[in-house]
Amino acid sequence: MLEYSTVPAIQDDAGNPSEADAARLDATKASRSLRNGLISLGLLVALVTGLLLAVPGLHQVAEVVTDMNPWWLVAAVVLEILSCLGYVLAFLQVFERAPIRFGARVALSELAFGAAVSVGGAGSVAVGAWLLVDRGAPAGRVAERSAVLFLLTSAVNVLTLVIAGLGLWTGLFPGPQNPLLSLVPAAVGIAVLLFFLALPSVTERTAERRAPGRLRTVLNGAATSIRATFELLTQPDWRLIGAVAFLWCDIGVLVACFHAAGASPPLAPIVLAYQIGYLSNLIPVPGGIGILDGSLVGMLALYGINATTATAATVVYHGISLWIPAMWGTLAFLILRRSRGRPLNLRPPRAERRRLRAARRLRGSRRSAHEDDSTRTR
Repeated sequence: MLEYSTVPAIQDDAGNPSEADAARLDATKASRSLRNGLISLGLLVALVTGLLLAVPGLHQVAEVVTDMNPWWLVAAVVLEILSCLGYVLAFLQVFERAPIRFGARVALSELAFGAAVSVGGAGSVAVGAWLLVDRGAPAGRVAERSAVLFLLTSAVNVLTLVIAGLGLWTGLFPGPQNPLLSLVPAAVGIAVLLFFLALPSVTERTAERRAPGRLRTVLNGAATSIRATFELLTQPDWRLIGAVAFLWCDIGVLVACFHAAGASPPLAPIVLAYQIGYLSNLIPVPGGIGILDGSLVGMLALYGINATTATAATVVYHGISLWIPAMWGTLAFLILRRSRGRPLNLRPPRAERRRLRAARRLRGSRRSAHEDDSTRTR
C-alpha cells in the first residue's frame, strides 16, 4: 500500500521541513511505485502466457484464446475504453468544480494505480486525492469527496449484486436458482446497504459523546460522506451513467470475451461470478494477476460455465481490463507530473454554471430576435 502522506520531508537550513521538497519526494515515490507496478505487471503477464503455452493441461485454453473472434475482441477493447470514460464522468460528478481536462487526468491516473500497483479501490482513490491536494485543494474537502467517489462506485456494485441475485433466485434471469448462488449474495448486498443507511446516524450519535478531536472529526466526516453519496444516487442526474458504465462496461468486456470464444452464458451468473470473484482483489498482488483469474474462473465454473471457456475468456478479459487503464492512466499521470505547480482554476459551482448557460441562451435568443426585426425593417 502506498503511503503518500508519510513521506519524510527534507528540512531547510533552520531545521524545518521544506514543503516543496516533500511534495517532490511524494511525486518521485508515486512515479517509482507506478513504474515498478507496470514492470511487475508485465512480468506476471509473461509468466501467465508462458504457463498457458507450456503446461499440457492448459493447451486447450491457449487454443481457445488463439481462435477467438477478433471482432468481439475489438468490442471488448471499446467497452473497456467506455468503462474508463465512465469512471472519468463519475469523478467529475463528485469533484464537480475540477477543470474537466485536469479531472479526467486525475481519474485516469487513479485507474492506472489501481491496475498496476497493489493499492485496491480505496487506495487508487487516495492517489487521486494526493494529486488534488498537491495542486492546492483543501485536504479535508478532498478527503470527503474522495470517500464519496469510492462509496458511489461501490454502491453501484452492491445494487448490481442485489438485482442479479434476486433476479436469478426468482427465475427472472436465466441461470442456476440455487439459493446459495443467488439469494445469499443478494442478502449480503441488502445487509450492506442497510448497514450504510444506518451508519450516519450511528456515527453522529457516537461523535456527540466524544470530546472534540480527531476521532470525532472522522466520525462526522464518515456520516457526511455517506449522506452525500445517497444524495447523488437519489437525485436525478444524467452523470450517474458514469458510475454505472464504469462497472457495467467492464462486465461487458468479460461478456464480449465469452462471445469471442464462441460461448454465450447467461448474463446474471457472469455478473454474480464477477462481483464475488473480484473480492480476491483485496489480496495485494499487482493487477490481481493469478489471484483474480483463479477466483473468477472458480466462480464461473461454480455457476455452471465450462471451465476451459471460462479460463480463456477470463485471461483475455483480464489482459484488456488491466493494460488499457494502466497505459492510458500512466500517460495521464506523466502529463500531470509535467504540469505540477500550475495554478488550478476551479469551475464555478454547477448551479452557477446553469445560470450562466441560461443567460447565454437568453442573450442569444434576444440577439436572433433583434436580427430578425432588423431584416424585416429593411
